[in-house]
Amino acid sequence: MHNIERNYIMTEKEALILDMDPGIDDAVALSIALTHSEFDLKLLTGVAGNVSVEKTTANLLKLEEFFGRTDIPVAMGAKAPLKREFKDASYIHGESGMPGYDFPALTHQPIDKDAIEAMVEVLDNADQAMTIVATGAYTNIALLLQQHPEVKPKIKRLILMGGSLSGGNVSSVAEFNVFTDPDAANIIFQSGLDITMIGLDVTLKALLSNQSIKDIAKMGEVGAMISGVMTAYNDAEGDGKPMHDVNTILYLLHPEFFTVEEHMIYVITEGPAVGGTISDFQDRWSNGQKNSHVAVDIDAKAFEDWFLTEIPKMNAAKAAQQ
Repeated sequence: MHNIERNYIMTEKEALILDMDPGIDDAVALSIALTHSEFDLKLLTGVAGNVSVEKTTANLLKLEEFFGRTDIPVAMGAKAPLKREFKDASYIHGESGMPGYDFPALTHQPIDKDAIEAMVEVLDNADQAMTIVATGAYTNIALLLQQHPEVKPKIKRLILMGGSLSGGNVSSVAEFNVFTDPDAANIIFQSGLDITMIGLDVTLKALLSNQSIKDIAKMGEVGAMISGVMTAYNDAEGDGKPMHDVNTILYLLHPEFFTVEEHMIYVITEGPAVGGTISDFQDRWSNGQKNSHVAVDIDAKAFEDWFLTEIPKMNAAKAAQQ
């Protein structure tokens, strides 16, 4: 482990690999990433999480076709966690992972390479170190680091949706992405890479109100799609729905909306607290070292205001691709 420094400024066009398990909130995050002028998406990879990897990968392809962005390669990744039995979250995200909108039948397919091979190729060919955003279980990223440790210098930073310092959503301590594959998460947090953890401490505050979801339905084709899937989203917090994965994209664009602290995060991999992400607040074991930037608060109003202004931009970007 090492002490980390946070000194990144968003470049004019940020090259990204997105590793996802759509999933409704993943779908909304990807919708923004696919249409935003500040991102250069190099690769999309699917992983088993909210639903099976076959379904999450198909959902990546559906969104590419919806936005006219089939230029970005899509690769299928891990079908199950490293060591644990796979259990999905279809009770939250529906059987397909992306219900609520009638997407047309797919007209293109994933590339022949699996997610690990595809990530290695993209990283090897990159002129500069790249950012990886992971919004599902971290199985693909852990396998990448295990099988190809030589690519670590080509990874500038990992932006992770997952974890929590204040309590879980699948147990009293565990957040879903980490709980799904805690062994993968443990590898990630011990990797020495620059990690930003955006977990439930923030994402349960970054809500899209029920009224906003209704208003979005009237905002063109993109609004109808996003409102449809959000309405089908069986996750609620107060008078709205949490937009967990969208916060990773927002963080890249507006880090000033977030309060971020430096922590030493340990992942619990067995027992009743499995999937917990524990910070050594009292510095009992870490000897002053930190391994993660952890988002602990967010300007919730700024989040929702920003999100509503993005819908017209997404409509315009979609229209430009047609």
